[in-house]
Formats: sequence, C-alpha cells, structure tokens
Amino acid sequence: MLSYRDITIRLGGRAIIENASAAIPPRARVGFIGRNGAGKSTLMKAIAGMIESDTGAIDMPKGARFGYLRQDAPGGPVSAFDTVLEADTERAALLTEAETETDPDRLGHIYERLDQIDAYTAPARAGVILKGLGFDDAAQARPMESFSGGWRMRVALASLLFTNPDLLLLDEPSNHLDLEAVMWLEGFLRAYRGTILLISHERDLLNNVADHILHLDRGQTTLYVGGYDSFERQRAERLAQQASAREKQLAEREKLQAFVDRWKAKASKAKQAQSRVKALARMQPIAAVAEDPSLSFGFPNPEGLRPPLLTLDKAAVGYEPGKPILRNLGLRLDPDDRVALLGRNGNGKTTLAKLIAGQLPTMEGAMNTASKMSVGYFTQYQVEELDPDDTPVDHMGRMMKGATPGAVRNHLGRFGFSGDKAVTKTGKLSGGERARLALALVTHAAPHLLILDEPTNHLDVDTREALVQALAEYRGAVVVVSHDRHMLEMVADRLFLVDNGTATEFDGTIEDYAKLIVSGGGEASKADSPAGSKKEDRKAAAERREATAGLRKKVKEAEAEIQRLAKALADIDAALAGSPPPSLKLMTMGQLMKRRGDVERLQEAVEAEWMEASEALEASA
Repeated sequence: MLSYRDITIRLGGRAIIENASAAIPPRARVGFIGRNGAGKSTLMKAIAGMIESDTGAIDMPKGARFGYLRQDAPGGPVSAFDTVLEADTERAALLTEAETETDPDRLGHIYERLDQIDAYTAPARAGVILKGLGFDDAAQARPMESFSGGWRMRVALASLLFTNPDLLLLDEPSNHLDLEAVMWLEGFLRAYRGTILLISHERDLLNNVADHILHLDRGQTTLYVGGYDSFERQRAERLAQQASAREKQLAEREKLQAFVDRWKAKASKAKQAQSRVKALARMQPIAAVAEDPSLSFGFPNPEGLRPPLLTLDKAAVGYEPGKPILRNLGLRLDPDDRVALLGRNGNGKTTLAKLIAGQLPTMEGAMNTASKMSVGYFTQYQVEELDPDDTPVDHMGRMMKGATPGAVRNHLGRFGFSGDKAVTKTGKLSGGERARLALALVTHAAPHLLILDEPTNHLDVDTREALVQALAEYRGAVVVVSHDRHMLEMVADRLFLVDNGTATEFDGTIEDYAKLIVSGGGEASKADSPAGSKKEDRKAAAERREATAGLRKKVKEAEAEIQRLAKALADIDAALAGSPPPSLKLMTMGQLMKRRGDVERLQEAVEAEWMEASEALEASA
C-alpha cells in the first residue's frame, strides 16, 4: 500500500500542499485530479522522491519499484525500439555481462535471472507497446533525434510502460497522444497489474481506467471510490451537505450572538451570556462552497453570413510543390456546422486545418470562401509563443489595436482575466490560463469560423466543461481536432476521418469510431468499401445537408428566440421583485403582469416550432 501522512510542501513561501494524507490500496488505479496549479505534479514528484516535503512521511511497500513519466523527452541517434529496450536497465546490464562472463556459475545465475524477468520476450513486448502508441515498424527503427518533441514523449511513455514498475506514476500521459493511442493506453492500463497514480483531465480516460479518484483541493487530498462520474456525484452530495451545514451554523451563530448582545449587560444572565461567547469562540467556521470566477469562456458571436462559409472541391494540399499530403478533398462548411477531424497523428489533420484556416494554399482543385468570412485558429504553438514578460492586457492591446482599454479588458473578462489576473505576467500563469489567453487572442474579432487544434491540453476537467458550454453558445462554425472524446461527443455533429491521403465524412458517432478502433478494424477498414460507393455516400450526405439547410436554420433561429424570451421573462421577474432594468422602469405592476403573460405565450409557441423543426431534422437524418 502507498500512503502519505500530514504532507506539507511549500513553494516560494506558500503552502501548495498542507497536511495532506491518503492511503492508496494495493493495485488500485487512481485518477489524480484537481484544478490547474493546485499542486498535483508537485505531490507526485514528492511521492517519486524527486523533491522533499517540508513535513510528513511517505510510505511505500519495501522493495517496490516505481516508475515516473518524466517530461524531458529522450533524443540522440538510438532508435525508438532500442530506446525502449534500454529502459530495462537490469536486462541490458545482464545481457552485456553475459557476453563476456566466463564463470559457469555466474553465467547460470545470469541466464536464470534473464528468464525470471522475461528478458527474451522483451523485444516483442517493446514492439507491441510502440505499435499501440502509433509507431509502425519503420518508425520504430528511426533514430530518436528525427522525431518531434511530442513523438519523443511517446517513446518516453513506452519506455516507462515497458519497465512494468509496481507503482506507475503518470502525469498527463495523453497530452501527446491522438485518440487512437489514448484508447490503446486505456486498455493497457486497465490490464496493468501494479498500482497506478494517474494525473489526467480527460473524463473518459478517468471513467474507463480509474477505480478510485484522488481529489486535490486547497492543499488537501480526498480519496473517492469509483471513476470520475461517481466522484462527481459523491462530491456534489458532499458540497450540498457542506452548504447545508454552513447555513445551519450561521443561523446558530446568529442566535448565540443575539443572546449575548441582549443579556451581556444584565447581571442575572451574565453567566449564560459568557458561556455562549465561549461557544461562539469554539465554533469552527464551515467554509463556503468555493466557486472559481476564473472558470470562464465567452466567445463573441459573429455577424451572420449566408451559407456556405467554405467549400473544398477536389482540393489537394501539402508543404512541398508537387508532393501533396492530402488529395481529392471535398468539404462544405455552413455557419452552424460543428466538425471534428479524426485520424492518427501524422495523417494530416493539422494540414487540413491549416488549409481551412487559409494558412496553406490549394495545390490542386479549389477552395472558395465567403467574402467577409473571418477565421480564428487556435494551436498549442500559440500558447508556447506567448511572451512570458507581457501581461494579458499587453497581449490583447497589441491584438486589438485602436480599441479602448475598457474594450480590451472587457474581452479579457470573457475568458476569466479580470482584476490582478489581467496584469499578471504571462510567465506566472498556469498552462491552462495561458491556453485561455491564447483562445481570447484568436477570438477577439468575433470570427465566423473557429478552428481548435487540441484546445484541451493543460485544461483541467472543470475548465474543459466550461469550454464545451461556451462552444455550445457560440454562433459561428467550429472545426476541432482533439483526443478528448467527451469534448468531441459534446461539440461535434459531423465527423471527418483523415486517412490514406484524403478526408472523408465518417457515418457514425464518436462511440462508433471508438468501437471500430477497439475491434481492430482501424482506419484502414474504411478502404474496404468500393470507391464508387464512397463517392455516392458523400454525394448523398451533401444532398441531405442541402435539403435540411432550411430546417437547421429554423432550429437555430428558434433557439436564439427562446434564449431572448427567457431573458425577457427574467427582466420582468426582476422588475416585479422591485429591481427593474432601465427598459421596464416606467411600467406599472399591471402592465408588467400583462407583458409577462404575452411573453410566456410567445415562448410556448416558439418552443412548439422548435420542437417540430427539431423532430423533422432528426427524421431527415
């Protein structure tokens, strides 16, 4: 059993972890969660022995081996395959020794130990792990120095999994993986026979792997049984109980204080009053349930444009003349589209995103866009390129040239940067905060099309949920590349599979795609259907979209009208309660009641229209 008691860790004079304790059962698969900057990585490093805690103790089973996924990626001329094999240092040392050892007894011990640690199956195991993480045979033979940082981090993960430690410490292992590799990792971790402590912000990964959740909040850790959804239910109940207990305590404090105030000057009641003063002093205040105001995304909505926003007709795109990466691309984007690009890393998802964003020209075919269409394109590179010495106000001021300071701060406020946060140097912001700032920068001009390439990296679970909600309210088109299944399920209503040098619409859901990968069908199975059938399917899908354009517009307009009427009702209710907005200040109570009835009847009529259009749209699909 892994346990830690009364751990306190201070950084820069501030307690990040304070008197935290937990006992993790043997062979438990623990999802370690908490807000960005809460101290999860710090506590994990203390468990790994990389830093020392100020107070407390960490207990681990005697002789247990642990492995920690470091963030420094391996490099050099050694191949990816050999890098993984060399991670098992005992095996490598024994094989080297066996080559020169002449003592028969020692040689016997060496071969016996090699047999005990499955040394002879190691190459096969290394190949399986690398293949699961996206390395084909050719890639496994390539030198490490030829890979990008993200792919080198995959090799680091493969090396750690290959060593098979008793305690596996993983700090956001899915950040550099595509959806296919994440799903392979899930299966590997579910079958893992050791104890796992996994820092992750991916709801599906936590639900599919974890049997416990360790939650870090305000320096304290609490262990819950079950996956992430179970944790959310348990925590909601706990917070509700805390809020109820706080209300009761406040009421009790008021009663005690009222007695003290009334009788403290009267001799006959002085003793009772004094006892209540002591009771007040002993009563430990119950903390209010904290709501984080920085959990904020608010994309400005663009002006309406007639569909389509963009069309691709037999287009090809690439980086070198005459060497297209993707060919025969056909795609239509309308103002209300929500599109996800699927496929393994390296297949061309980012290349297609750059073409749609106008950052790459077509090599063949045509791309046509609406004349006034503007695009917001988010990538992780923008997060990394933020000047650490500038503040959010500095960054946004340069982007919004000519805007007033108030307008700059208002837009930053949509993304949780208000007060001191707006003037904090970017280098002191967390990874999630920098990602929010980059999103604020690319959306300052209310783009008609928002392209998001892995937007959830470094965002915690709550912030990801806030992003999903903001995208639901955003009225422009969205194209998203992500390995976060929950986000794709909640955001996308059209899926395009980028594979075999082109992109084709996937007729199914994210769940269907996941099942296909798990079943071993993989992307290549799409090639089994005849080319003519694929062409006919794409044509039929395009015709369906064209035929339902009117219905989709009707649904969207009805939804906007329902939101407007809901706000009107809220304003009227506020006026009836004595806090009228400026537009209703001159209305009498009778006029307000009549207005409310009119708005309610109109709302019912619009909701009926919305329901009818939605059902018709579903039926046509």
